Amino acid sequence: MRIRGRTLSALLLATALGVSTLAVDAVTAAPGPVAGGVPAAAAPHLGHVMAASALPSGDDPDGDGYIPADPPVTGVTPSQAVPPPAYFHEFQANCAAGHTAPDDPIVYPGQPGASHDHTFLGNTTTNAHSVTATLVDRPTTCNAPADASAYWMPSLFDGDRKVLPVGPQVIYYKAGVTDYRSVRPFPRGLRFVVGSPTQSAEEFRAHEGWVEGWECGDSYKNVDFPARCPAGTQLNLRMQAPSCWNGLYLDTPDHRSHMAYPVVKPGTNDDVCPPSHPVAVPMIEFKMAFPVSGDMARVRLSSGPGHSFHYDFFNAWEDRTLKALVDHCVVGGLQCDTRGYDQNHPERGAVLNADHRLP
Repeated sequence: MRIRGRTLSALLLATALGVSTLAVDAVTAAPGPVAGGVPAAAAPHLGHVMAASALPSGDDPDGDGYIPADPPVTGVTPSQAVPPPAYFHEFQANCAAGHTAPDDPIVYPGQPGASHDHTFLGNTTTNAHSVTATLVDRPTTCNAPADASAYWMPSLFDGDRKVLPVGPQVIYYKAGVTDYRSVRPFPRGLRFVVGSPTQSAEEFRAHEGWVEGWECGDSYKNVDFPARCPAGTQLNLRMQAPSCWNGLYLDTPDHRSHMAYPVVKPGTNDDVCPPSHPVAVPMIEFKMAFPVSGDMARVRLSSGPGHSFHYDFFNAWEDRTLKALVDHCVVGGLQCDTRGYDQNHPERGAVLNADHRLP
């Protein structure tokens, strides 16, 4: 078994999770996480896998797939406290679709054209060569100029016609754990994949990020596209991301195992982070709307049928702005818009000015 130059922490993590370093190195994207958020075994992931020989990049100089957090977040115990009642604890980071390309800087870094086609939202410069330094402070389609993060998903087609969402799409940042006061901002450069293009319909339905499935008109909770959508309606989908981080890595070879979904505290209905992933971060929820209706027989994703939907997130927020929004809206228990303003609590004020910038 070979020990990589910087894998002492990886070895300790792998040992704690009961897997070998070799097994960790070999993991590719599994259909979904198991206990602790670690994939059970390697699995084929056509069009969206870690390359057999990863290329070194500015974020991953040795190309081993592990990108350590600098500094790591250690010594955290998942909060099991019961906070003051607050039905909402969220803000929106609405972003429009900008461009499309068969690129994926998380799964195929430095390999343009290696992926199925993706629709990119947010950062307008995202491509196969994107790393943290090339994303930060770049132009964005998001309402807040400070959100230079890259968001992407498989492109949707109606026959041979590519269909992009129109206008800003709703991307929620929420508390995924009961103690919303314990949520802290994403570290710069954190990235992950939600879902899998090879998941079956059953796996998609059972995915922890499932939120009602595909919808249009009066048709709800579909694992694939409805047979028909009323004329003039849109095809909608929501999907939630994991919101517990292990504090050690900004990315791992499978692009998943450094993240986990909350678990239910025994004997309660409270959601808490598991001990293996103790750091509570915002839960991202994609809420996408595609302008396609009528006969849906020709509608498909670049990754396959509707149940192959998945998405990627690469954090490149300006740190001060993200922290201000998280602290005011998530930790503060508010239902904020894109400016960090809760119309039900006008006395609490807004985080951003009319130009969506910190004043």
